[in-house]
Amino acid sequence: QVQLQESGPGLVKPSQTLTLTCTVSGDSITSTYVTWNWIRQSPESPGKGLEWMGVITYDGSTYYNPFLKSRTSISRDTSKNQFSLQLAAVTPEDTAVYYCAREGERYDYWGQGTQVTVSS
Repeated sequence: QVQLQESGPGLVKPSQTLTLTCTVSGDSITSTYVTWNWIRQSPESPGKGLEWMGVITYDGSTYYNPFLKSRTSISRDTSKNQFSLQLAAVTPEDTAVYYCAREGERYDYWGQGTQVTVSS
């Protein structure tokens, strides 16, 4: 059974860098048939739905949402089977539930999500 678990701070101050980690079990982040994604949902903009932030592939290649690209970085630690998100210069508009998710033909496995609040 594939499981994903997000971890990181629940509260971040404006202008700081948010770092979240996703720990994967039951699959390898070097698997060639899936990709590993960060997605968020903001309570401030429920009508926006889920916002895809970026992805890291089996060989470490990364791709980002163009609207967030300048502030977003995704990396991985294959020895720990983890991948991480860094979001720089956060503002209150970055307050959201952050999810990591595996994508094959569809997003088939998700973490439970972690609430991140940006506030001073």
